[in-house]
Amino acid sequence: MWRFLQGLILLAVMPYAQATALTLTEISPGVYVHQGVHEDLSEGYHGDICNISVVIGKNGVAVIDTGGNLKVGQALHEAIRQLTPLPILYVINTHVHPDHVFGNAAFIADHPQFIGHAKLADALERRRDSYLRSNQQWQGQDFAGSEIIKPTLAVSDALEIDLGGRQLALKAYPPAHTSTDLTVYDTLSQTLWTGDLLFIERTPSLDGDIKGWINAINQLKEVPAARAVPGHGPVSTHWKEALNDEQRYLQTLLNDVRASIKKGEVMEKAMDTAASSEKGKWALFDIVNRRNVNILYPALEWE
Repeated sequence: MWRFLQGLILLAVMPYAQATALTLTEISPGVYVHQGVHEDLSEGYHGDICNISVVIGKNGVAVIDTGGNLKVGQALHEAIRQLTPLPILYVINTHVHPDHVFGNAAFIADHPQFIGHAKLADALERRRDSYLRSNQQWQGQDFAGSEIIKPTLAVSDALEIDLGGRQLALKAYPPAHTSTDLTVYDTLSQTLWTGDLLFIERTPSLDGDIKGWINAINQLKEVPAARAVPGHGPVSTHWKEALNDEQRYLQTLLNDVRASIKKGEVMEKAMDTAASSEKGKWALFDIVNRRNVNILYPALEWE
């Protein structure tokens, strides 16, 4: 009987204990990044599409975004433990989207401060049912055990946290990519985490205020960073050029949708034509751009 019980206990802990470590690349001493793949957030999505980062100071660790399910979060946790035994002090979510937050549950036992925008807790609560339902449908068994973990520390404007010899400066933004955007800047390595305020390679996806996003891009250009970690796409030392590319896309989308409305074109036509000059320059363009028009057109009709 005891051997049988031992077997049950082993089966219960195996998914966590044997989690395959997420691949992390050191981009600067003590700074590690895992780059997500360019999959759409839809049926068949595997929960590993956003960029995930780990920053290690003398006293502990900060995690920046955790992936789209518990399984990814556990793989991240295992990777951190292969790097350092230091305590995980902070888990920072750059915004509300499910591909960035559903790995949080893997860190509950570490008792970190979960940090997010001041509007993040409310946004997560309002989207709770739809996020749980859609991600279960999209990911199936990979989504097992995933849950929404809200911030325990909210950022309404700016906040600085200390990892020991390494300070991270957090900044909250007005509605832009979403209503919950947060950036992180490590002064020691001069690394900027933009969250989804910056997309590289992948078509920027709108879920907030496009004019606010264009304004946020102008603010980001003033940060004295040597490199940026975007929400999606490769780490870049030419990140200001990448911001220019993104700004061009957003401004083109805005201009084209406004023009369609002025001409009296229906939204379905605008979905086929708006920002068509950007086609071929971005991954997942046909899917994401149509979705952007679907969000933007109604917002601009009464502008």
